[in-house]
Amino acid sequence: MGASRVKIIVNGLVQGVYFRSTTRQQARQLGITGWVKNRWDGSVEILAEGDREKLERLIAWCYKGPSGAVVEKVNVEWEPFLDEFQDFTIAY
Repeated sequence: MGASRVKIIVNGLVQGVYFRSTTRQQARQLGITGWVKNRWDGSVEILAEGDREKLERLIAWCYKGPSGAVVEKVNVEWEPFLDEFQDFTIAY
C-alpha cells in the first residue's frame, strides 16, 4: 500500500485520560508521522501520515483508545499525502 495522510477527530471522554501520549506511542510504534492535540470542544485531533495499512491500524486503535477513555465517535478524513512530518508529536 502507498503512503497516505489522514485527519482523525475522536469524540467522547478523550481528554485527561492520556489519549495524546498513548496515541503518540502507538503512532511511533507503527512508523507513522504527524501530530495529536486536544481541541477546545473536548475532542482530540490527529493528523497522521504513513503507510495506509498502518494508518488504518491507528484508526482502529482510536476507536478504543487508552484505558480510561470512552470513545463515542471517530471521524476520519483521508487527504493527499504531503510528506510533511519527520516524527509524531503532541501539538499544543
